[in-house]
Order: sequence, then structure tokens, then C-alpha cells
Amino acid sequence: VGGGRRGVVSTACYIARIHGVRSAMPMFKALAACPNAVVVNPDMHKYAKVSREVRRLMLELTPLVEPVSIDEAFLDLVGTEAVHGAPPAIALMRFAQKVEREVGVTVSIGLSCNKFLAKIASDLDKPRGFSAIGPNEAREFLGPKPVTVLPGIGQAAAARLHREGVTTILDLRNLEPRRLAKLLGNDGARLLRLAEGRDERRVTPERETKSISAETTFDTDTKDAERLLPILMALAEKVSWRLKAKQLGGSTVTLKLKTSNFRLVTRARTLTSPTNLAGRIYQTAHALIEAELAHGPYRLIGVAVSELCPATEADLGDLADRSVEREAGMERAVDALRARFGQDAITRGLVFGAQPRKGKTR
Repeated sequence: VGGGRRGVVSTACYIARIHGVRSAMPMFKALAACPNAVVVNPDMHKYAKVSREVRRLMLELTPLVEPVSIDEAFLDLVGTEAVHGAPPAIALMRFAQKVEREVGVTVSIGLSCNKFLAKIASDLDKPRGFSAIGPNEAREFLGPKPVTVLPGIGQAAAARLHREGVTTILDLRNLEPRRLAKLLGNDGARLLRLAEGRDERRVTPERETKSISAETTFDTDTKDAERLLPILMALAEKVSWRLKAKQLGGSTVTLKLKTSNFRLVTRARTLTSPTNLAGRIYQTAHALIEAELAHGPYRLIGVAVSELCPATEADLGDLADRSVEREAGMERAVDALRARFGQDAITRGLVFGAQPRKGKTR
């Protein structure tokens, strides 16, 4: 599942994974590894609907549900045995059956005493799996596992550790503290705790949104301003709509570009006051991209707004900026028309040149 040849893999069936296909892999590499694969375009509306249905059933088990992604969440079931008349393992098995019966999808469940071990358990027996790791067996269980199962050890860190003869979690545990600090820096202590099966993180139902973004991948690389700027405007409008839907504004606008050789370029600018207006987000992103056009071509472009605040604190204007009230009024009128007649009911002239649907947009 994913975009065209220029996009990336959102997910893949297990047969494709046997051939080396994995999530986030560029689609052209996935098709080279598995030439007979059938590529299916994502249906985010459908995924979001199913995700909400599954989340509703999770909340019937416990109010302590922490979403991690559209298809993954942590649940804290401590103290729920009396409510469900069964221990967590039984309650989760009933939950899995109910999801299959009412929603029509299967789930994989990992049960343990903390988030790290629960995540490890959930990956043990996919698809439609159910695994548990007890606290007394965790240390022995983790010992022979590769260090890459520890969150935070990517390819570069794994290669660095491998050169030092550290390939398993047991190897990591046996490192002298000074050598551990030299290899992993300040993150060494955290990783050592996880290697021992200890994780003090709590399940937190509300996760603070840190940024709102939108991006698109092109079918062909480009540095043509006539092509890029309309798409930049369309992305600014999408970010603006998402900010308004969450009743947020933001002070920092970030431009994201990816070159033909997959080098990521980011440029950011902090505004004098927060905004959620599409026009102001675009103006800032436009100023940022001007200096980068000569360094293209680019295969991806994105816009993000961070340093978020309540919408009531955004676009207040002042004596030096009297136009903000007029801009906000115009966008409210446009938003109202789109809410009533659809997103295509009214379009900026600049956006007519944008064609993000040919690539991968999110």
C-alpha cells in the first residue's frame, strides 16, 4: 500500500515483506525487491474511520488509551479486573474477538508490565497474534535479542555498536559504564534501563500536538517555481485548515524539501505573532523557498507550523499590522463556503496550477 513509483510504502503484506519490502521504503526500491507486487493506493478516510471504531472499543476497556499511530495504541488495564470480571489477558482476548466481529479487522496484542515490553510482545506473533511477557522472564527473554529492538538504536548506532562487538541486548548490558557512555552518549542510561526490561513511562491518554504539517511527493523532480509555488499554496491551505479544525495557531513555519538523492532540507522562520491563516503561512514558506530553488530539483515539498498556541491567541494584529482582521475575515468566509459546498467550492487562482494528486500527498 502506498503512492506511485515516487511515493513510499505505507505498509505491505507479509509475503512482500519476505522479499525485503518494509514500511517507509521508497516505492521504486520496493518494486525492485518484489516486482510482482500489486500496489494499492491508500484510503486514509477509510483507515481513519476504522481507527475510530477500534479506539471506541478500546475505551470500553479503559479510559487510559494512548494512541501511538492510526493503528496502534497503549492501554493501561491496571485495576480493571473487577470492572470486566476477568484479568487483563481475558479482557483483551474478548476485545480482539469483538473487533473482528464488529469492525472486521484483526489485531495483534502484546501484554506486559510496561510499554516497552508490551510493544515487543505485540510484534512477536503477527498477524492476529497474542503474546505476553512477564516481569520475571523479561530480562532472560531480552538477552539474545538484537540491540535494534531498543527504540532509539537506528542503523547508524547499530553499526557503531556492531564494530565494537555489541550485537545483542546481553552484549549491551555487559558494557562498562564508561564505554557505554562513549558509544551511546547521554542516551546510554535510558537504553540500559530498557535492556534490563525497565520502562517507567506512563500511559498518557492526551498527547500534546507539537506541529501541524502537510507534504506531497512529485512524480518527477522539479525546481520550477511555477510548479512549486501553487503546490506550496495548496499545502499552506491544508495546514491552515487543520490548525483551525483543532482551534490552534502557531508561531514557527517550517519548509521541508527532499532532493533527488533523498537529502532532507528544512528551513524555518518564527513569526512576530502566531497565525493560522493560509495566506500568512504561505507568505512565510514562499520567502523560505526562494533561496532554495536554485539548489533543486526536489522530489518532495512540505509545510509545517509549530510552537502552537490556542487559536484565540493567533492573528490578533496590532497598530503596525491592521490588515490581519481583513485577512481573517476573508478566510472565515472561504472556510464557510468550503464547509457547506466542499473543499473545491472555492479555489485561489494560484492553486489552479497545483497537481499534488499525481504524487503522494498527506
